[in-house]
Amino acid sequence: MIAASAGNHAQALAYCSALEGIDALLVMWRTASEAKIAATRGYGAEIDLEAWGPAEVFERLEELRLETGRTLVHPFDSANTIAGQGTVGLEIGEDVPDVDVVVVPVGGGGLISGIATALPGVRVVGVEPVLSNCLTAALEAGRPVPVTPTSIADGLNAPFAGALPLEIVQEHGITTVLVEEDEIESAMRLLYERAKLACEPAGAAAVAALLSGKIPAQEGETVVCVVTGGNVSTDTAAAILARQ
Repeated sequence: MIAASAGNHAQALAYCSALEGIDALLVMWRTASEAKIAATRGYGAEIDLEAWGPAEVFERLEELRLETGRTLVHPFDSANTIAGQGTVGLEIGEDVPDVDVVVVPVGGGGLISGIATALPGVRVVGVEPVLSNCLTAALEAGRPVPVTPTSIADGLNAPFAGALPLEIVQEHGITTVLVEEDEIESAMRLLYERAKLACEPAGAAAVAALLSGKIPAQEGETVVCVVTGGNVSTDTAAAILARQ
């Protein structure tokens, strides 16, 4: 198989490929998190780092897919991937049956579209960094458009939103809000200090939107924030935690 990823999708596929004895090639970029690259490689996958950044990674992916004939497992623009990520919504429904609002960090849109599909009737709000806003841009344009993501929340740095996620998001009337880099860092510190969750910046985005008052929740509503991932380098985490 083959896939492109900032690192979280890459690690998941590398791990599952190892379990099933499948040869995996993960296309990442040269400035991707070294911790995520090392973890992906540690599961036995081959990694290609020819792309300079997220804007070029899918072009490199297609080049290698055609060259090798591998099966693509898309990180977000795939019905199967969306269905898998939608199991998060099923778990929320089981654990918090009275949930009113679910706040979800957004990269390419696979996770939020899966969760919305799994929780009909529940209000779902997407959160993107100001510096990585591909779904917001797609909603404004009515189609996927390229962006140049540069957020510290590298797990959300998709260069475009998926066409299928966009269709699902539009169908469910999902809206998005944008958070600043310092708001993401503040939320990450809070999660570490108070909730004892060692999350990565991308994982703190939903909490950042709630703390900054950008989620239009009503008094008495039950709100769930999805915290997506803890794959952050020690140096990055230490620097964020040290800042006030």
